[in-house]
Amino acid sequence: MATTVKTEARPRRSSAARVLAMGIPLAVAAGLTLPLQARINGELGHQLQDPLLAGLFSFGGAALVMAVATVLIPGGRTAFVKLLSDTRRRTIPWYFHAAGLIGAYFIFAQASFVASVGIAIYTVAVVTGQTVSGLAVDRIGLGPGGKRAITALRVLGVLLTVCAVAWAVSPRISGSPDAVAMLVPLALTGLAGVLMTFQHAVNGRIAAQVHSPIPGTLINYGVGSAALALIWVLKLALTGGLPTLPNDPWLYVGGVLGCINLVLSALLIRRIGVLLTGLSMIAGQLIGALLMDWLLPVAGSVIYPQTVYGTLLTLAAIVVAAMPGRALEGFWRRGSKARQDSAAEAGGR
Repeated sequence: MATTVKTEARPRRSSAARVLAMGIPLAVAAGLTLPLQARINGELGHQLQDPLLAGLFSFGGAALVMAVATVLIPGGRTAFVKLLSDTRRRTIPWYFHAAGLIGAYFIFAQASFVASVGIAIYTVAVVTGQTVSGLAVDRIGLGPGGKRAITALRVLGVLLTVCAVAWAVSPRISGSPDAVAMLVPLALTGLAGVLMTFQHAVNGRIAAQVHSPIPGTLINYGVGSAALALIWVLKLALTGGLPTLPNDPWLYVGGVLGCINLVLSALLIRRIGVLLTGLSMIAGQLIGALLMDWLLPVAGSVIYPQTVYGTLLTLAAIVVAAMPGRALEGFWRRGSKARQDSAAEAGGR
């Protein structure tokens, strides 16, 4: 009987190891799409001299991709019908669909600030915003997982992340002739990260209720595209002058990359769990940002040692923040027991 149990356990452990070995690199690859999307949207905004229009192209492309997915995938069509029905019955609040406005602002921030702060510093600032706001979102229970306590380790992780970002951006701020000009885009970029956490929480609630992330994401992209289009038309009416569109096709695929990230994350969460997926994607996001500043630099993309060390500290802080509160309690218990054993041994001597 014992032999049978061991024989069955080995394939299970081997299968779980294979899932992790494949899933974690895929999650890292999904994270790599985010800085690439930011670089593309930033470059498009630079060439157009119009971040709003660049954001509109990105969001509109993503809305088109999600619309096609909704039509072609049977589960997407069923979930979309349920989304409309639940919204009419008010089991899904109508204002949940306004989360697309947050996504529109996030894309606008990408197109506006990547060139001025550099992709690495931009990414660290966004991750900091996500980490800080994650405490509030978990505490109020906005996400599908319900309320989660604010533990000492999570607070420590947030504090470490804030310190890491201050360390990472310190050379750029101290070396800038106008520190205020540097701080403003950083603050607005961090705000984009803060708001993105709330958007993800709302989208998670919708996806859990309709059993698919496709229709809620489509509504988000549709609302965001409409908002960006309205603002851009008003801007055009006030300032006039149509921009010349760049001919490079790769400048228009930023929205497609966002959809790829969404699909991969939705698939991987079921395989390797929310925690490993989130940590791996953030790792890919930060690593990809540094690689792009190194291999594909643009104006303002300077890699300082402090940026590298700050990124590494941010990764460590995210791991600390993700640990359960019981880990800290167990650590202190083990330390207390070791001290008691040591004192007992000394007394016995």
